[in-house]
This record gives sequence, structure tokens and C-alpha cells, in this order.
Amino acid sequence: MSAHVISDQMNPDFALAVEGLTVSFDGFKAVDDLSFYVDQNEIRVIIGPNGAGKTTVLDLICGRTRATFGSIRFKGRELTRLKEHDIVLAGVGRKFQTPSIYDDLTVFENLEISYPKGRNVLGALTFRRDAAVRERVEEVASTIFLADRLNERAEYLSHGQKQWLEIGMLLIQDPELLMLDEPVAGMSVSERKKTAELLHTIIRDRSVIVIEHDMKFVEDIAHKVTVLHQGKILSEGPMAKVQADPKVIEVYLGH
Repeated sequence: MSAHVISDQMNPDFALAVEGLTVSFDGFKAVDDLSFYVDQNEIRVIIGPNGAGKTTVLDLICGRTRATFGSIRFKGRELTRLKEHDIVLAGVGRKFQTPSIYDDLTVFENLEISYPKGRNVLGALTFRRDAAVRERVEEVASTIFLADRLNERAEYLSHGQKQWLEIGMLLIQDPELLMLDEPVAGMSVSERKKTAELLHTIIRDRSVIVIEHDMKFVEDIAHKVTVLHQGKILSEGPMAKVQADPKVIEVYLGH
């Protein structure tokens, strides 16, 4: 039995336990025997060169890609055989690199249609804009810095505000694990700072995994950093440890 497994058994409180995760595409191992553990209320950042397997790891966790081998347990529940939709219902939210918001709807309406009540046909048909929904929409809008833009069409938001709105559309579903793929790409410096603030706020109730290339932003948010290279972990730990690792400097940070 590996040390990873022993440590996991000693500490069953991990939000996410990934063990021996492998996926092969036509014989190429995009992710190769990967194991890592994310704590409750932790911001974990995954970095590494292009082609390291970062986005594939998120695809595996959210069920978009099926693992060839290995285990993904979230809150003790095995995810590897579940469908994407069931993984969402289990509490895992995923934001992709390009915001997928509804430009022709207002900020309020974007948040409202993401509210969990409307998740099935019956729920959608019987959905009413009751006080609880309005209250939750306003609460999330305040968290994502859009409280004063609720009645504005989403197309008029800045790039950064659109990213925040999409994070809000996930938050309103109250996931316990939120996965974000390059959330600050294309943002202004002030928007990046506010996004760091936002992430520190939302981890009070959940864990967050972020893929990011902006090292200053990683320094601002990461509790722990996992460096991937060729589908394997090259280094892992606090940002200062990872930045000082000669292997990381050689294959990634030195470029």
C-alpha cells in the first residue's frame, strides 16, 4: 500500500482524493499515475507548461473525460463512474476558460436561471421568482462585485465582470468544489486583485482548484501549488517551495 493511500486513510477529511489517476489517448498518457489531495477550504493551484495535463485533470474530475485507471473521491464518494450531470449534483462546479454566459439576459437573469430549482423540467416549469431566489441572487451578486449591475444586460459587462458573473452562476448552485481554468486571463490588474479577493471569500464554504499561468496571481491566492509536467507531479507544496525547486525552474519558471 502506498504512503499516499495510508495518509488518506489516516485523514478521511480531504475534500478531494485523487489516486493513481491515469488517462491514455491512443497510447499517450496525458495523465500518468497522478495522486494528490485537496483539503476542505483550500485553494489549490495547478501550474505547468502547455501539454502538462492540467486541463485534462479537471476534465477527469468533472466527468468530461473518463479515467483509464485510478480513483477520484469527493467527500468520500467515488466519482470516476458517474456522469457529468451527477458529478455536478454531487457538488462539483467547473468554469472553463471562455465565459459561457447569456449575453442577451441581465446579470439577475443569468444568476436566476442557474439557481438549482430549475435543474429539471418540472422544476423549470414550476419555477417562480420567489423571495428566497431573489435574496440568493442578490447575495451572490454582492459577492461577485455586481450588486449594482443586476439589471444590466451581460453583454455590456467588462471581460473581468463576465468572468465574475460565470463564477457567480456556479456559486448560486452552492458547489463544495469549484474548478476554474485560467480565471484571470485577459483581466486588468485591478480585476485580478478583486478576483483574488473573491476566491478568498468563497473558500469559506468550499474548496477551489485553479489552473493558472499568472504567477503573481498564484502567489496571491494559492494555499498549495501542484506543478504538473508530462502528466506527472513535478513538485508540490507552498508557492515559495515550488518557486525554489530547481526542477520547476528548469522546465517551467525559467522560460
